[in-house]
Amino acid sequence: MGIVSIVLLVILLVYVLLIVQLIFGFNKVKSFHVTDLASKTAFTIVIPFRNEAKNLPKLLESISNLNYPHKMIEIILVDDFSTDNSERICIQWRMKYEHLDTTLLENLHLSYSPKKDAIGRAMPIAKHDWIVTTDADCIVNKNWLLTLNNYIQTNNPEMIVGAVMYRAKNNWFHHFQQLDLMSLQGVTIGSFGIGKPFMCNGANFAYTKKIFSEIGGFGGISDKASGDDVFLLQKAVNTNKEKVHYLKNNDVIVKTKPENDLYKLFMQRVRWAGKSTSYKSDYAKFLAVIVLLMNLSLTIAFCLLPFAFLNWKVVLSVFLIKYIVDSILLYKSNAYLRKGKFFVPIASSVTYPFFSSLVGIYSLFGSFRWKGRMFRK
Repeated sequence: MGIVSIVLLVILLVYVLLIVQLIFGFNKVKSFHVTDLASKTAFTIVIPFRNEAKNLPKLLESISNLNYPHKMIEIILVDDFSTDNSERICIQWRMKYEHLDTTLLENLHLSYSPKKDAIGRAMPIAKHDWIVTTDADCIVNKNWLLTLNNYIQTNNPEMIVGAVMYRAKNNWFHHFQQLDLMSLQGVTIGSFGIGKPFMCNGANFAYTKKIFSEIGGFGGISDKASGDDVFLLQKAVNTNKEKVHYLKNNDVIVKTKPENDLYKLFMQRVRWAGKSTSYKSDYAKFLAVIVLLMNLSLTIAFCLLPFAFLNWKVVLSVFLIKYIVDSILLYKSNAYLRKGKFFVPIASSVTYPFFSSLVGIYSLFGSFRWKGRMFRK
């Protein structure tokens, strides 16, 4: 067996051990069941947006349909200099639902991160102690806040992470993104289960003003264009991990839109992957490196096959073993996020190492474009 094959197998072994650990961690995070508790928690929902005229109506409609006392909900919409009709849509919605406590603000760019600036803009005027963030291209479940309230009263957390999934159409491109997001959600849940949480999604994120203040808000992380979610989570974990919880319940799953354009998808994933170099968690950094090495080595192995540098049986074995352990975590995520709807990830699993490797390598050196703006690495 050549040195290349040995390196490939060593990377696979470490990768499998890490994924198996996350699978066991996933099993440790139990589903939360709502009980009949009074609605005692008041929430401030913060929604940063930029050029979301196509998406805002659905989000705002889902918020107006929340099964929670409207007098206990405050909505703060922060416009990040939109050039479309987003602001008008918000104004019209606010006029239609005058009974909802809604504030529309214009963002102030005080750092390199527009989204952190938007949330920071809302924090001083937020009336309630619990802040909940979501994105303008999302739809929230009618029992979203009701379940959060129930969990808060039962478990007394200071920060809560919830799941996000796609409202995908029946095509391969959306299916590929759904599988990718499910894998991230599986890692998120698994990391909580093993006591090493490091990942979350700002589209479904809740925390108290108290913990936000205790950890210094976005102080020390504003030099990064993104990370209003994961970096804030990691600061909280380092300060008071026991108060940071994952809420596993179908009624708190927030649904968002997949991309319809390959370039936009690539830029989005580069933006996500770029956060990993600034992780404070050694476990998170190690996991990110091993995942990149696994996908990159498998991509290189596929490319070397025609030149007989590698035994095809070794490459096939590595792919199949990776496929099996990945599928176990994916099926667990699928059972939770999509209630076990049937899926076969073979085609996506073949494509994913190439896509993931390109995203990972590019994110280390390249800039990315998002919402019409260019951000440097």
